[in-house]
Amino acid sequence: MSFTIFVPEEGGSGEPGAPLFFVPVSAGFPSPAEDYVQERLDLHKLLVRNEAATFFLKVRGDSMSGAGINEGDLLVVDRSRPADSGRIVIAAWEGELTVKRLRVKDRRVFLVPDNPDYPEFDITDSEGTVVWGVVTYVIHKL
Repeated sequence: MSFTIFVPEEGGSGEPGAPLFFVPVSAGFPSPAEDYVQERLDLHKLLVRNEAATFFLKVRGDSMSGAGINEGDLLVVDRSRPADSGRIVIAAWEGELTVKRLRVKDRRVFLVPDNPDYPEFDITDSEGTVVWGVVTYVIHKL
């Protein structure tokens, strides 16, 4: 059995980005796709809401593997988003940047990993701990 891989033509509109097809892809039984592109996809426009407040970080470690964040993944972080309880954040804690889930419970603030092999940290009284931003996207290879 052989398959033909569809590669969109280069050029065309002159716009940056990869082609964006407005046809949903089936995760169940395959369905035929449309044979045209409706616009170009610019990943920067898709992933960055506030240019001045957005930065990217590469993940080291596996403390957030339960949230689908793995070693080598690229995180998109927005400093303008509110760091509400339950959000995944980047925090400066004990001299290092860390990615953890922020939890507020009974007036206490915790950095919580999404991997049961790691402990949570109560940062309520921790001087110098700063939440840098909220993780908005995770980019990783399959």
